[in-house]
Amino acid sequence: MSLERNLRELFDELCDGSYQPRRSICFVVTRPKPREVWAADFRDRIVHHLLYNRIGPRFERSFIADSCACIKGRGTLYAAQRLEAKVRSITQNWSRPAYYLKCDLANFFVSIDKLILRDLLAERIGDQWWMDLTNKVLMHDPRTDFEMRGDPRLTDLVPPHKRLMNQPTHLGLPIGNLSSQFFANVYLDVLDQRTKHVLRARHYIRYVDDFLFLHESADWLNAALRDVDAFLPACLGVRLNPRKTILQPVDMGIDFVGQVIKPWRRHTRRRTFNEALRRVAHAAADDVHEMANSYFGLMRQATASHQDRARLANVVRSRGHAVDGSMTKTFRRSTS
Repeated sequence: MSLERNLRELFDELCDGSYQPRRSICFVVTRPKPREVWAADFRDRIVHHLLYNRIGPRFERSFIADSCACIKGRGTLYAAQRLEAKVRSITQNWSRPAYYLKCDLANFFVSIDKLILRDLLAERIGDQWWMDLTNKVLMHDPRTDFEMRGDPRLTDLVPPHKRLMNQPTHLGLPIGNLSSQFFANVYLDVLDQRTKHVLRARHYIRYVDDFLFLHESADWLNAALRDVDAFLPACLGVRLNPRKTILQPVDMGIDFVGQVIKPWRRHTRRRTFNEALRRVAHAAADDVHEMANSYFGLMRQATASHQDRARLANVVRSRGHAVDGSMTKTFRRSTS
């Protein structure tokens, strides 16, 4: 109703430097695991997009091609296809043995040091006005003014060390904002550059805080692990999660970005597939159409998905919906 007036007010506040972020909303999601999510006020999200559209390209031009997530054209499908191409390259189409090292950062978003990140951003943002706005977005602490939504008892399900609420002021980015996703890529670009220019890793890929090395030698991967394990705490203040560090032959299968890459096939992760069947089977009647089509689209990204789509199609048909012959989409149930 007041779109033009609100935009004009926001524009004036940005120009005169009086802009301040407003109250955030905090809620807890429980799937796939309990997680604290922070949603900025709508007008603040407009500022996040303004900032990203302005400074994002200058950073992304220097990102390596194997840095994925929150970059146009580099989503989960890009990451899965690129990893599969790397596996085929290093194994010469599965004819030679190779190993992979998969790593995950412990409590990544709540461990990000905003002071280190601010210095990394300042190195490439020459315009003082844009740097001031970046600093205002980055250093804003949503915990000072927020509204809790949903069942407050769900917060007890989130481990204390994973809650932004329990971190020092200089640590942690709120999960849920575009700015946080972009800032995370800038932060871990330091790791990406080290793997390429110091470790000289030919086969490496990262999706947010999950990253993976491929090599013919397990000894080389162990050496890379020791280097990264020492580098991350010293330079970025983050640590590997030892429980999610995996080193094994590639032909045992690589679980990455929701897909599992095995010799000559790539299929949807079993946990994701089973969750799809469960949700479609128990969804409200009005939600089945959109939910099923979303899962059909997700499964089509895997090269070996025919059997999975057939099982999903059976569930969709049992809910009274038709499915096309190629099992790629469903149609709304007739109301006539």
